[in-house]
Amino acid sequence: MKVTKLTQAVLGIGAIVSAPALAADPATIDWKGVPTRTLTLLYPAQSTFQWLRGSSHPGAQVVDTGGACLTCHNGQEAKLGAKLVGASPLEPTPIAGKNGTVRLNVQVAYDSDTAYFRFQWQTQAKHPGEAYPTLRFDGKEWKNYGNQRLAGAVRKGEQPPIYEDRLSMMIDDGGVPGFANQGCWLTCHNGSRDAPKQATTAEVKANPLLAALKRADVRKYLPSTRTDAAASWDQGKSLEEIAKVKAAGGFLDLIQWRAHRSNPVGMADDGYVLEYRNFDAGSNPFASNLDGKTGQPRYMYDAAKVGKNALALDDLRKIQTAMVPDQNAVPFDPNAGWKEGDLLSQYYVSRALAKGSAADNKQVSGVWKDGTWTVVWARPLNLSNPDDKALQDGKVYSFGFAVHDDNMTSRGHHISFPVTVGFGTKADIQATRLK
Repeated sequence: MKVTKLTQAVLGIGAIVSAPALAADPATIDWKGVPTRTLTLLYPAQSTFQWLRGSSHPGAQVVDTGGACLTCHNGQEAKLGAKLVGASPLEPTPIAGKNGTVRLNVQVAYDSDTAYFRFQWQTQAKHPGEAYPTLRFDGKEWKNYGNQRLAGAVRKGEQPPIYEDRLSMMIDDGGVPGFANQGCWLTCHNGSRDAPKQATTAEVKANPLLAALKRADVRKYLPSTRTDAAASWDQGKSLEEIAKVKAAGGFLDLIQWRAHRSNPVGMADDGYVLEYRNFDAGSNPFASNLDGKTGQPRYMYDAAKVGKNALALDDLRKIQTAMVPDQNAVPFDPNAGWKEGDLLSQYYVSRALAKGSAADNKQVSGVWKDGTWTVVWARPLNLSNPDDKALQDGKVYSFGFAVHDDNMTSRGHHISFPVTVGFGTKADIQATRLK
């Protein structure tokens, strides 16, 4: 691997993180001087908000009265992960050889205007998960090809397992009741994708709230946006009621670094969880490569730089598959002699696409080396957007961390119990103030 200044910054080689890797303001961080907290992230299977409060969960009474998961499970992440990853009523589609836990090293520092995060974790796969499901030419049309390992088509051997590695942070400032104790389990519910009693497309389209949101499935949401005590997916409040919850700060930040859809341009996306898993106002650094009107891709690979204008399946672990216009991608030519089996990315990626609040995470860099991802992330302090939790000096926040690894998405991730992070004050992880 060529060691550039950017690579040095991400890996901590020479203990210097330079301004191009992190923030516009020059910042020099000695990561060796920033304490490391190692978290054990566990595989949760289908343990949803509703399951935690049901008769099948021995700790239901603790949870139902607002108690913390760690009341019963402090230090038990490895034991729980090993149990939940195997076949059981909570895991109806186990993946052979899947790891039950991931150990995530976390370092946090900050200065007057920026919070800095450094993460390291070892991947289950022997290669970086930089590929994403593709568009495949079948001789007539371009169709989606490849999927995550939990997908039925992959489990049946009809499509290959292809998905990007991801790192997520969920952040609360105290505005979401219960998150400090129960973390991301507040957001995962029966009826969601890959969850028990998954809602059908027809059911979702017939639901007043989700129809108003123009959604075709159920994803993360908070109980405060539903009308019943069970927080059922189909019992949504009105858009006006939900807007009041948001205005009062009753949402969670959810920001994600993606190995395919953001890392090639040094960014992460920015979103939040409320009535759904939403993206912030503006636009992300990635967009669909399929033109819905023509049914044709928007971009193809630049043969002058990639050596070909389309990839084959064997290429996906050998070269960067992300399509970045003006770097390795050019406008699609329908007369370029396409043949059956040609692959193009489902998305294209560009810093120019990212705008508004969705573009807050402008300095995020990930490097995979010797089986380990190292991701360094800069997050501005004191954001004033109505869809962000503003990190501020002197305050403590509840964080939930998650890693998607080994061609997995949706519930196939590994998650932490809630962890407090303090800036200028005591917490589970106390950020180091930079001089």
